[in-house]
Amino acid sequence: MFKIRTLNNISPKGLERLPRERYEVGVDLAQPDAILLRSHDMHDMALPASLKAVARAGAGVNNIPVSRLSEQGVAVFNTPGANANAVKELVIAGMLLAARNLCQAWHYVQGVQGDAETLQRRIEADKKRFAGYELAGRTLGVIGLGAIGVQVANGARALGMHVIGFDPSITVERAWQLSSGVVQAASIEQLMRGADFVSVHVPLLETTRNLLDAERLRLLPAGAVLLNFARDGIVEHSAVLEALDAQRLRAYVCDFPDPELAGHAGVLALPHLGASTGEAEENCAVMAVEQLRDYLENGNVRMSVNLPQISLERSGTARLAIINRNVPDMLGQISHQLGQVGVNILHMVNESRGALACTLVDTDAQVDETVRDTIAAIDGVLNVRVL
Repeated sequence: MFKIRTLNNISPKGLERLPRERYEVGVDLAQPDAILLRSHDMHDMALPASLKAVARAGAGVNNIPVSRLSEQGVAVFNTPGANANAVKELVIAGMLLAARNLCQAWHYVQGVQGDAETLQRRIEADKKRFAGYELAGRTLGVIGLGAIGVQVANGARALGMHVIGFDPSITVERAWQLSSGVVQAASIEQLMRGADFVSVHVPLLETTRNLLDAERLRLLPAGAVLLNFARDGIVEHSAVLEALDAQRLRAYVCDFPDPELAGHAGVLALPHLGASTGEAEENCAVMAVEQLRDYLENGNVRMSVNLPQISLERSGTARLAIINRNVPDMLGQISHQLGQVGVNILHMVNESRGALACTLVDTDAQVDETVRDTIAAIDGVLNVRVL
């Protein structure tokens, strides 16, 4: 029986995929095998020794102590792409809010008073104050062409926009999904110079903090719109305010209200709505649960932020799932320990990612706790499970 502790409300569509005869799910479970969460901050949590995996029903993992979990050999999963359509639609909505002055127009109408004739006369006289422009024919620059960035780029193309994309690390899978009409930028600077809108879709890392700073914002054409539905720290607030005040930036549309930006007429801040749709929450929950099940039951790793992707079709009598430091002779030592007790290896696969590696071993005989403990004692082995 696997124990799954939930730290947030998780969509029933995901939880119902955990068979009750094999899984116990609850908010107060002691010694859980896995933790399932959304936005709960884990950084100050004590990590139980029983923990084998953490899965976030969402893309960002800033609320999860990934380094500390990696040191303990705990897999960390996220669900990139599960909420991509929800974010894409919100980005398009953000472009329309800025281009058509919809927020300002709505506020104006809320304040108009009088009878029907007065109302109609005032609106007809004042509506020119809120005249905007159409998206078709404008240029959108997309920084980061992962699951969300690709959908944003393709969606903009479908609206008749020109699209410039920049992502030096784009995967083959995402490249296949990207519209052929998207033009590749050689640098962020080149993208900024040619875009009427810029939408950023990269994770918040030390290398991406304040990625869009004053120097880069000064490259934008006058009247450009900047959209940030990725993470707050990617855009430098002081640079945004400077650009807005200088009227180089028409609007900053973001999903992250902040006191430094609050109250500025050019800032359209939403209350972190990116993945706040029923469909996105269900998709994220289902994806997170399926990843957890495959890892707990089979040792396969998909969409992990700290472990390499690895899978092996089950065969033989038993399976060893091992997480270890990526050091020389690890496979030799594992094989030696199994050979010492007469256990034959039927299949073995090993993958590495940075400082960590995963090994799956299918054997022709049962592997008891003594053998497991012997392998666990090998210097560099962080976690061993017999499945």
